[in-house]
Amino acid sequence: MATHVMPKGAPPKPQLVPKQDNDWSKPAAMAIPKEGYFKFEQGTYGPIFPRTPACYGFTIIAKLKPGREAAMRSYANTVETALQGDPYFLAPLKLHYLKWVLFDIGNDKYFMYQGIFDTDFDKYTEDAVVLFRTTGIDTAFENLEGFPADWKTNTSAFVKFVREHQCPSFLEYGEYPYFASDEIKKALKIKAALAEMLEQMQ
Repeated sequence: MATHVMPKGAPPKPQLVPKQDNDWSKPAAMAIPKEGYFKFEQGTYGPIFPRTPACYGFTIIAKLKPGREAAMRSYANTVETALQGDPYFLAPLKLHYLKWVLFDIGNDKYFMYQGIFDTDFDKYTEDAVVLFRTTGIDTAFENLEGFPADWKTNTSAFVKFVREHQCPSFLEYGEYPYFASDEIKKALKIKAALAEMLEQMQ
């Protein structure tokens, strides 16, 4: 297979931001550069990451503190119980999906946090700090090495930790691209209302 060789001293080819037509009816994928963005734009805490067909999101991978696996796993029960008491407990985060994984590298245990949401990277983290501060429920991140002890009063330290442990995606896919969680729920409400109407007409 032939490969194109760039002449010495030639500038790197600019990375073009893919066109977003926001047509939810056509599945879409986006290949993302290694940096996690197509062109550098400074945000409050660092580069602004793009919206993709899967909306916004991040993958955090960090080392678990020794002996904290049981505490981390029990935190999943805490979140489940909180949502049973208040189904809208996590609503401020505008989440689509959340996934937590524990895995081993050598003799060490690592934690992976994957989230897909509608707000941008930094706003999600800021909203998470406010959410946990107001509800009195601590974050599971307290079980991770290097996590700032003063996170409740030092939002920038929380965001810094998240950014330092973020592993940018290089491909994101959406079956119904760019569709916000509120829009999905609205569509499902309309579907339920139509189904009820058709049932009453029978």
